Amino acid sequence: MFYRLNQYKVLCQLLSSMGLIRVKVRELAAERGWTLKEVAERSGVVYNSVKHYARCPAMSKVDFTALQKLARTFDVMIEEVVEVLED
Repeated sequence: MFYRLNQYKVLCQLLSSMGLIRVKVRELAAERGWTLKEVAERSGVVYNSVKHYARCPAMSKVDFTALQKLARTFDVMIEEVVEVLED
């Protein structure tokens, strides 16, 4: 567990240093038939954050803890929750 947590932290630092990224909340929620409100309730991520991730086409920084919670909720790796837009 400790190794995996460190691996995620390194990944998030790398993604943040690479430029712009997009969190694929809307797509993952749609695949499961969930609303953004349901994603927030299931993940424990504040609804306004989930909504921001869904609406924002590009970000330079994201909250690692939120990404981790979203990945667990969608039962995917963090790499599948984010998309690197610009190096």
